[in-house]
Amino acid sequence: MKPKPVLMLLALTLASLACTVNLAIPQKTPGASVEEAILIPVPDAKNISLQLDFGAGDLNLQPGAESALLEGTATYNIPDLKPEVVQEEEGKVILKQGEYRVDGLPSFEDMENRWDLRLGAKPLALRINAGAYEGRFDFGGLALTSLAISDGAADVEVDFSAPNGAEMSLFTYNTGASNVTLRQLGNANFQSLVFECGAGNYTLDFGGDFQRDASVVIRSGMSNLTIRVPAGLNATLVVESGLANVQVPPGWQTDASGLYRQEGEGASLTLKVEMGAGNLQITE
Repeated sequence: MKPKPVLMLLALTLASLACTVNLAIPQKTPGASVEEAILIPVPDAKNISLQLDFGAGDLNLQPGAESALLEGTATYNIPDLKPEVVQEEEGKVILKQGEYRVDGLPSFEDMENRWDLRLGAKPLALRINAGAYEGRFDFGGLALTSLAISDGAADVEVDFSAPNGAEMSLFTYNTGASNVTLRQLGNANFQSLVFECGAGNYTLDFGGDFQRDASVVIRSGMSNLTIRVPAGLNATLVVESGLANVQVPPGWQTDASGLYRQEGEGASLTLKVEMGAGNLQITE
C-alpha cells in the first residue's frame, strides 16, 4: 500500500528535523492488524473535557455513544500505536496514540492506524491534537462547550450536521499546509471562531442556524480560501491583505478600506480575514 499524500508530506518535513530532534513517531515493521475496542465512561464531574492525541493515519468522529463519553474502535498494525486512556484530573480524560521514540526519518510504508469513534451527548470541552492524518468529523447534535483542533499536514472535513446542544464559547482551529473544509458552522453555536492556517485550500461554510451573534478571525498565509455566507445572513467582512485577490457575490456593499457588508436579518456574523497572499472568494 502506498503512503497517503499527507503522510508523504509529513515524512519530507520530518527529514529536515531528524538530525536534531528525537521524533515520537512509530518506526517498526507493520504486522497483523489489531482492532481494539475503546470505551470511556462519562466522568462523574461537573465540567468534562476530552482530549484526543493522534499522530498519523485516519481519525473518524461522529455522534452516537448512547451511555458513554466516547466509544468505538482503534485499528493498528504496529504495537506501539496502541492507544492509551489517561485520567489526568477530575473530569478530564485523554485518549492518546502510543509512542515509540526514534532517531531519524520514520517510515509510513504499509502502516495502518485508524480510530473510528462515537461521542456522547454530554456537555464537554473537546480538544483534538493531530499530525499528518485524514480526519472526518461530524459534530451534529453534540453539546460542545468549546472546541480546539490543532494539526499538521492534514486532509480534514468537519460538519455540524445538526445544531450544537450547548453554547460554544470558543472554537479554534490551527493547521499547517492542509486541505480543510468546515461545513454548516452556523449550527456550531459558537461565540468566537479563530482559524489559523498555512499554505493550502480551505473552505468555511457558515450555513446552518445562527442562534446568536458570532465573530470570526481568520489568519492565513498563502492559500486559497473560500467562505460561504448564505444570502440573507447579516454579515460584515474586513480584509487585511497586501496581495490577496478578493471576490464577493453581487449584492454585497464594498468600499476602498476593505470593508464588505451584506444586509440581512437575525443574528450578525462578523468576519476579519488577515491574509498574506492568495485567493479569497466569498460565495452564497
